Amino acid sequence: MLSRIFIQNFALIDRLEIDLRNGLQVITGETGAGKSIILGALRLIMGERADVKSFAKSDAKSIVETEFKISKNFRDFFEENDLDFEEQTIIRREILPNGKSRAFINDVPVTLDILKDLSSKLIDIHSQFETSDLFTEQFQFGILDGLAKNKTLLSDYQKHFTNHQIIKREIEQLRSALAENNKESDYKNFLLAELEEAQLDDLDYEEIQNQLNTQENAEQISENLSEVISKLNQEDFGILSILFDVKNKVAKLSELSSEYQDLSQRLEISYLELKDINTEIENKAESLEIDPSLLQALLTTVNRLNSLFLKHQVNDIDGLLEIRGELSASQNSLESIEGQIEEKEKSLKLIEKELDSLSRKLSESRKNFSGNLETQAKEIFAQLGLEKAILKIDLSDSPSFNLFGKNSIQILFQANSGFPLKPIQSAVSGGERSRVMLAIKKIMAENNALPTLILDEIDTGVSGRIAEEMGKLMKEMAQDLQLIVITHLAQVAAKGNENYKVVKFDENGITKTTIVKLSEGEKLNEIAQLISGSKITDAAISQARELIG
Repeated sequence: MLSRIFIQNFALIDRLEIDLRNGLQVITGETGAGKSIILGALRLIMGERADVKSFAKSDAKSIVETEFKISKNFRDFFEENDLDFEEQTIIRREILPNGKSRAFINDVPVTLDILKDLSSKLIDIHSQFETSDLFTEQFQFGILDGLAKNKTLLSDYQKHFTNHQIIKREIEQLRSALAENNKESDYKNFLLAELEEAQLDDLDYEEIQNQLNTQENAEQISENLSEVISKLNQEDFGILSILFDVKNKVAKLSELSSEYQDLSQRLEISYLELKDINTEIENKAESLEIDPSLLQALLTTVNRLNSLFLKHQVNDIDGLLEIRGELSASQNSLESIEGQIEEKEKSLKLIEKELDSLSRKLSESRKNFSGNLETQAKEIFAQLGLEKAILKIDLSDSPSFNLFGKNSIQILFQANSGFPLKPIQSAVSGGERSRVMLAIKKIMAENNALPTLILDEIDTGVSGRIAEEMGKLMKEMAQDLQLIVITHLAQVAAKGNENYKVVKFDENGITKTTIVKLSEGEKLNEIAQLISGSKITDAAISQARELIG
């Protein structure tokens, strides 16, 4: 139940606060007084967007705060969203001058999605301009499912349906990625095979280059080695022979004087080192082999590597190894995507099996209760002066799953005997819409356990006896929920458990709007004014008393 409304700095409202009760709460006021402004502020609590241009003071924030008395049935919602449960729950929306919005539930900041989720469970606002809702499939399913008590079943189905849609989108994305990768897979496979054939793990580019240089210059190297060996080993004038004589002479000097011992040792070391060098040069000369086939193989390897370096725009074998790894991973990725698609398709089939079961249950339940809806509607129509009107539910099977199961729905209507049933959007006239919508809202209110319903001039276009019957119907509805009605009809206003009036006034040259609770005497005068106009007559007062009863 909506127990309090507080509005600050919203359109013509500077500051407004009103306490509400249970039962039928009636709000009246002259056209243009600001009733729609109050509803506009309440729609912020429902999560709708705000326009900062509507602020009374452009440099101050706008605040809309509502207090609801809620049952313990909402405790699960609060726990799921990490909120403090309070039986007197406060929902607040603040719009800053820069247009930014903040939402709070019991002073805890929440997202607009959470705000909408909670408020939609607490309050329903129906405007006179929203009768077109009756024509939507979502609304029509809502009527029938409410009567059939399908809330839990439908919620379970829609959770599975949401998962179904998510997995379908994921499969489409994976297939798209697979198709894109497949376009390049042949070329990538060729590149990978080419790199694998090069046997890069066993190659040392620097060593290969050295071997190639050796083979390409083998004759020149051989000639130079032979010449060096000759100069080192010539019998009388070779370097080793001469160094040997020098070493021996200095050794004798060291025996004569210790001053030459260091020189003698150094010459000994140099001789041994040169002799070792000579041996190594001789070994290299012996091992040097001019092999045309080896030269060709080395040239082929180097040319292949240089070609791969150029193709892949890298400078060394490590770069080629990295690219080979990426290509291999890409190939594995294709296999992984195919595996993911296969797994998700299995999951999709399981969900579809569950959806099929739940949708059959929904369809069966709807078919069982569609007759009840038609009967209840006919009874209420008769009460509202549509004695010949018939409402029928056309429930058909749908070829694929949708948000509401595997059904399509269409409400058919005829206002007078002898005419065919037609879709309600083309069959209901302007004068009938308000009454049809009120009948539907009554059925929904009785079955959807909504704490608060606001009807904004749903009685537009009716008068006389029908207006009286609409008032009675609203009084009946208010026994099961809090019903807030905005009306211009005296017959409806007279039925109010509590009556309020929206008034517009000037303060310091500024037009403002507020709402006041009417006393019994003020209620009487307000109803009389609705009957007679601005001048209240004795006859109007008398008629107002009769209406109040």
